Amino acid sequence: MRLSAKDLEAFYASRLGEAAQFLMLKRLGDLWGDCKGLNMLGMGYARPLLTGYGESTRSCIAATPQLGEETWWAATDRGISTCLAEEDRLPFPDGSFDRIILLHAVEEADSPRAVLREAWRLLAPEGRMLVTVANRKSSWSLVEGTPFGHGRPWTRRQLIAYLNDHLLQVTASTTAVHLPPIKFGFMVSGAEGWEKVGQIFAPGLGGVVMVEAVKRMYAKPGSGAVAPVTALAKGRKGVAELPRKEAEVKCVEKRGKTRVDPAEQARSIKDVEQWEA
Repeated sequence: MRLSAKDLEAFYASRLGEAAQFLMLKRLGDLWGDCKGLNMLGMGYARPLLTGYGESTRSCIAATPQLGEETWWAATDRGISTCLAEEDRLPFPDGSFDRIILLHAVEEADSPRAVLREAWRLLAPEGRMLVTVANRKSSWSLVEGTPFGHGRPWTRRQLIAYLNDHLLQVTASTTAVHLPPIKFGFMVSGAEGWEKVGQIFAPGLGGVVMVEAVKRMYAKPGSGAVAPVTALAKGRKGVAELPRKEAEVKCVEKRGKTRVDPAEQARSIKDVEQWEA
């Protein structure tokens, strides 16, 4: 069962949700910077990762499917436009966005393939996409009290292989949110310390997997293999010709018109009939 927008908003309004949002935004900032002057799109429930980009980007849009009655979040961040749309049919033209963020979009989607294909359509050539999913190896995927404990969790290797199969080239991957999914105050207050310790001693056990992929439209020069049909076959000389017994009709072009010798044409037709017999 897919979480409602009300449940998602309540989680990110809690101290644990704010800590998780802060840690994910920190990794995103290290990867993309401020994205000044770019067009950005969030799919699924990506508001937590769009909050730091509303004022710097040219346009920042959060497109979310119908997630219960309370789909529109109460507090809309400045510079972020929101809209309701089907997750695999967004009302934007091809190649409209330079950056796309998917959060809570792939794990609970009816068809992850359709969601990624739609994201690929909307991404500009050489644009960059960030897919954030729950980590199967983390304890966060086992706790149903958080959004990362619902849907289908992924490992980093699974997500990388899946993106590579959808006309995307993976360029970076990491895990984040090493903070335990415990709502105790002293645990949440030390979120940055947990993140530093987790990066050193358990880099693959973060609560979320974050994978960046680029939309490649053209192959790199010299990267493709030579087609085998262009190579000459060994042991063959000259040009291969099929044996033909077709009759030839001699035509003579005169004064811009084509004239055929009746006698030659009759002999040619006779030869063809004998060959077919």
